[in-house]
Amino acid sequence: MVLKHVAAEPLGLLDPMIRARGHRIRYVNFERHPDAEPNLDRYQALIVLGGPMSVSDTRRFPHLLTECRLIEQALARRIPVLGICLGAQLLAHVLGARVARAPRPEIGWYPVRPRLPAASDDPVLHPFDSEQPVFQWHGDGFDIPSGAAHLAESDDCPGQAIAYADTAWGLQFHLELDERLIRRWLGSPSHLAELEASGLPTTPARILEDTQRWLGPARALADRVFGNWLQRLDAPRGWRPLPSR
Repeated sequence: MVLKHVAAEPLGLLDPMIRARGHRIRYVNFERHPDAEPNLDRYQALIVLGGPMSVSDTRRFPHLLTECRLIEQALARRIPVLGICLGAQLLAHVLGARVARAPRPEIGWYPVRPRLPAASDDPVLHPFDSEQPVFQWHGDGFDIPSGAAHLAESDDCPGQAIAYADTAWGLQFHLELDERLIRRWLGSPSHLAELEASGLPTTPARILEDTQRWLGPARALADRVFGNWLQRLDAPRGWRPLPSR
C-alpha cells in the first residue's frame, strides 16, 4: 500500500522496481480522498510518500492521523515500512520523536553522510557507504527516535535516515526522483513559491545544473537501497541480507 499526498510526489523510480518484482501497487490518494480509511489486511508493505504539509497539520489534514495509525499497525505486525520525506517524519513522530521546522530548509542537492558503522551494518542502507549529494526538498526535520538506528545526517538536518526494528526505514531525502520529476517540481508554482520563500540562494537553474552532475550516482544508490528494501517484502521474518562490500 502506498500513501500519496499530492500528484507531484509519486513513487518515481520505485514504481517500475516494484512492478518488475511482480508486486501490485495500491495507492491511497489522500489529496483526492481525504476521508479514506484503508487497512493493511492483505498488504505486504507500506510506503508513505512526501508532501507539503507538516506532521502537526492534523486539523487541516486529518488523514495524517489515519496514516499514523497505519504506521503503528504496520510496526506491530512487522510489515515492512518505507517513509520518504513527510513519510519519514510521520514514522519518527509515531516512534515518539520531535518533528519541527529545521534550522534551515534544504532544497536542491545537499551532501549527506552515512553514520558508520550503523549504516554499513544496515540491511537496506549499507550501499550508502560514503558522503554523497542527494536531492532534498523539505523545511521540517525530525529528531532520532529512541530505539531507532541513526543511519545518515547532514549539516543542517541530522535526521536524514533512520531504521527501526528491521521493519521500518525513513529517508528524509528523495532517492525516488528522476530528472522528469525534478523538472516537474521546478515548473510547479507552489514549489517555486516555496523555494523563493525559503531565503536560500539556490535557483532553479542551479538545481538543474546540479541534477546533471549528481543524478547518475543518486540513481545508482537508489537502485541498491530500494532493491534491498524490496527484498524485505518476500523475506522471512528475521532475515537480513549480507551487505556487499
